[in-house]
Amino acid sequence: MPVTFPTRLVSVLGAAALLTLGYAGTAAAGDGTGSSGKPPAGEGGGEGSSAGGSIGAQVQYRTNFKGTKDSSPIAPSGGPWKPPLCWTQPKFTPKQYKEEQKKTAPIDPSTGKTLPGWNEGKDFHEGDKGAWWFRTYAVDQLKSGNIELGDMEKCTTIKGVQWVEAGEPPADAISPLALAGLAYAETKLPAPPVTLRPAADSQIVNLPTHVKFDAPLERVWVTAHFDHLGVDLAATTVATPVALRVEAGTDFADPKTCEYDLSKGKTGYQVDTSKAGCNIAFEKSSGDGTYPLQAQVTWKVTWTDSADPDGAPRTPDLPAGLSTFEQDVAVKEVQSVNR
Repeated sequence: MPVTFPTRLVSVLGAAALLTLGYAGTAAAGDGTGSSGKPPAGEGGGEGSSAGGSIGAQVQYRTNFKGTKDSSPIAPSGGPWKPPLCWTQPKFTPKQYKEEQKKTAPIDPSTGKTLPGWNEGKDFHEGDKGAWWFRTYAVDQLKSGNIELGDMEKCTTIKGVQWVEAGEPPADAISPLALAGLAYAETKLPAPPVTLRPAADSQIVNLPTHVKFDAPLERVWVTAHFDHLGVDLAATTVATPVALRVEAGTDFADPKTCEYDLSKGKTGYQVDTSKAGCNIAFEKSSGDGTYPLQAQVTWKVTWTDSADPDGAPRTPDLPAGLSTFEQDVAVKEVQSVNR
């Protein structure tokens, strides 16, 4: 089954409601209460909120890479891991939950006020220590169409809404692993900063194409932090560039593909293929056109169960990520005249 990662999370009370959602934008967490999930105005610096309003369950993001016009969301290269599809997390205090329930209580049409007795027989646990927890889904996984029936069946075992005493988290509570899925989905990777020698518009038939980064690549990490109603968790995904693959974009090349390991320097990870045993050489002119040469970096992705990117890596392993840059190269044939 293809690995699918949520770009954001939306909490709801049931799978059917999620499947009919038509939400737009990059918002991620609502929970069936009508919350848009959009980050509060004025937040920046790589942070975002997964909830709308102060009573929402908060997920904040921090990253050491702000992104550029050539950066893109991480593209998983496949692997055995996939983020949890569902869990439960704290949403309301007793007072807040009562207020939410009152919003849906019957209204007297003549006065527009809530009918008396709407809360009879209902225990909101006012005065008790704890919180109301809601079942939560990774909505983009549901919308992907790649969900297995067994995964959905497991979600039905989690109560849609439940009262949880303080200090007694239920089974299937939000976890660092769930946050690692969020952090993975928030990861953006820079396109490979490839410089060609000869230059892209001056390639020569049968002349090896050397590749170098015009600037070293640095690690990219993202921390997802959940801190709400007594639950304080974090997870950090760390993407480290490890290899470069270059494809000629035409059969008129020998070799057509070369792969290189990246070397770590003082400021990041670099490659220089001028002395490598493999360098693409074009065998035919591109004429009036070009060849689409592609450079693709593989990123090893690990995660920690804290806000520390240098913490001990946890299991299960996360799929490697890919970032790609494609450029048109013009190849000319230089003819020599022998006298």
